[in-house]
Amino acid sequence: MCRVFLYIDKEVMHMSEYSDYIDRRDENRKFYMRAKWRKTREQVLKRDHYECVHCKAEGKMTLNQHQSLEVDHIKELHTHPELAYDLDNLQTLCKYHHNKKHGRFEFNPNNKKNKYNDEKW
Repeated sequence: MCRVFLYIDKEVMHMSEYSDYIDRRDENRKFYMRAKWRKTREQVLKRDHYECVHCKAEGKMTLNQHQSLEVDHIKELHTHPELAYDLDNLQTLCKYHHNKKHGRFEFNPNNKKNKYNDEKW
């Protein structure tokens, strides 16, 4: 039997896991395109005054980032679909804090870091 592995975010996935990932991604796309979600998203952004709640808690302002603000499900959509439109389960985050929460990009522990910091000027 031949096992097929695919690489996503530098993690090894078995083919069935990849298939589940694709199905969930497609379902999420459908969800985020719904008019009900867009209306709920706008309510959350207004409630949070178009500011990242984490930046605000740190005493920072997220100016000129209206386009990069994201509405985040505190409890994940795929594990708690019943809370999809619950305003108490939604928060406004900037891209930085949203990526940090989900361990994406520079926050991914699997990303290789430069282990040599020997540059001296």
